[in-house]
Amino acid sequence: MGKLLIIKTGSSNKSVIQRCGDCDFRIAKYAGLSREDVIVSCVYKNSIPISLDGVSSIIITGSPAMVTDKEPWCVEVSNWLKDIVQKDIAILGICFGHQLLAHTLGGSVDYHKLGEEKGEVDIQLTEEGKKDPLLSVLPADFSAHAFHKQTVTKLPYNAKVLARNHFESSHAVAFGNKIWGVQFHPEYTDDGVNVQPEKTYGARLLKQFVKIAG
Repeated sequence: MGKLLIIKTGSSNKSVIQRCGDCDFRIAKYAGLSREDVIVSCVYKNSIPISLDGVSSIIITGSPAMVTDKEPWCVEVSNWLKDIVQKDIAILGICFGHQLLAHTLGGSVDYHKLGEEKGEVDIQLTEEGKKDPLLSVLPADFSAHAFHKQTVTKLPYNAKVLARNHFESSHAVAFGNKIWGVQFHPEYTDDGVNVQPEKTYGARLLKQFVKIAG
């Protein structure tokens, strides 16, 4: 099996890091991977990923940054992704990463008209989601942690909505055969603090993503 490349677009707040580690640590842990199976590229520190040697999958993390700010590193990562999405490699975007994928593939991102979605939220799979190889490992109704002010306001052509709720119309999206975005945070547990992957559906999702990537 190849390695997981984590495109780290920002850090969690200090209190979360002290309690259960930063986002890249939690992603690897919940996905059931050792640190030797993971490559982390901190793009928000201007370390843009280039080589995919030995990489079988990519996860783009959440970030305090906003896609609409068009920070130089964000623009560079988006340009990099335009080439990567053409390759046969599994990609998962989380929150900011989900929005960045939508933007890169021709969609639109902006501030949510209802404001901020924060905390544990209830989400429902669509009929497409129930059949999707990644999202179908989740119950039809599940809870997850969310924290976002921006949203995908226009989906790219041929994108399929896999999950939604009353606040967010595209909580999970398939952008291609092996490209997904989730607005919620699978690397958080139900309360966003305790490292108990057996109590969260996020671990199930991340492990399935790694399995699909092969």
